Formats: sequence, structure tokens, C-alpha cells
Amino acid sequence: MKQVQRNFVVDLAAFVAFVLLTTTGVLLRYILPPGSGRFTTLWGLDRHTWGQIHFWIALILLGILAIHLVLHWKWIVCMVKGRPTEGSGWRMALAVVGLIGLLGLAVAPLLSPVERKELPAGQRGVAATEQRETVVPLVTGAMRLEDVARRLEVPVPTLLRTLGLPEDIPPETRLSQLRRRYGLTLREVRRRLQTLITTRADSLKP
Repeated sequence: MKQVQRNFVVDLAAFVAFVLLTTTGVLLRYILPPGSGRFTTLWGLDRHTWGQIHFWIALILLGILAIHLVLHWKWIVCMVKGRPTEGSGWRMALAVVGLIGLLGLAVAPLLSPVERKELPAGQRGVAATEQRETVVPLVTGAMRLEDVARRLEVPVPTLLRTLGLPEDIPPETRLSQLRRRYGLTLREVRRRLQTLITTRADSLKP
């Protein structure tokens, strides 16, 4: 394969990987935001799985860029060195220092210790409530009653009473079935769940 063709293939692969990396990044930020968990999926894949895909695409792009640098290494060295002049040594030294600084900046987060903050006892309940509040907009018709109860950390009977449903309904009943059987829309389910969360938050206040 000629050098021009090889460069074209590498550049095309890098462009494709960059587009896919951008797409999965936007997906993780806006379509499947933090907190969506395993209850919201796209093409049958949840946020965690899409995060893994995003990670591997990033590694592939990094590998392609490494190949790109190897193929153009002589040109890079020539650009850094330039023609032999009095200042060429300083330019080479600055390039080395810049490369070391960039590598240090990239590796620093990987080597730094992870800090864990413990909330005061009075704020733990409030923090847990705020976390549960993010669940309400993510409730979908495909979810089962037991899924919602587990997500909100409440017993299934409590959830049924909140929704105004008979307590003999099977926990595996999906929310989409409630509208056909009891006329309970998904919008009304979300409203009642929000009321439950608000009530629990008020009970935790000192």
C-alpha cells in the first residue's frame, strides 16, 4: 500500500472513531444522563453499557492517533527541530518539556487518590431523597411495580397505596398495564410518586 493510501485509511478511521466518540458522549450526557440507571435503555443497552462502548471507542481512537504519529514521525521531528540554527536547541527542549507536561497532566488523575465525603447524619436522608427525585422523570411504562419500589427504596405495598391501587396486584405488573386496567396514566403515576417523595422529605426535616 502506498503512503498516500495508508495515510488516507488512517485518517478516515480516525474521523469515524471521532464521530462515534462524539455521538456516544452526547448520548451519555443528554439522552441517558447520570441517574438513568438500568431502567432507561437505547437499542436495548443501558447507560452503563453505552459508557463501556464510549470507553472502547476512545481507546481505539487513541490507538489510531498513535499510528498516525508513527507514520508522520519524521515530519514531526523535522518540524520541531527545524533548520540547524542557534535557537533550534531551545525549540527542541521546549518541545520535550511540553510533551512531558502533557503526559504528566494526562496521568495525574489516574494516579491521584479518590476522596470520599461523608455527609452529616442530618443530611443523609435529604441527599437520599434528592437522589430519588431524579428517578421520577425516568419512570417508563415498561417498568414493573417492583422496579419502581426498589428504585424509590419503598415496599411494594407502600407504593400501591401511594398509587391508589389494590394491594393484591402482582409486583411484576408493568406500569403500562395500569392504564388499561385502572385508568392510571403514566403522568399521574409520576405525579403521585413525586408526592410520595415530597412527603418523605418533609418527614426527614428537623
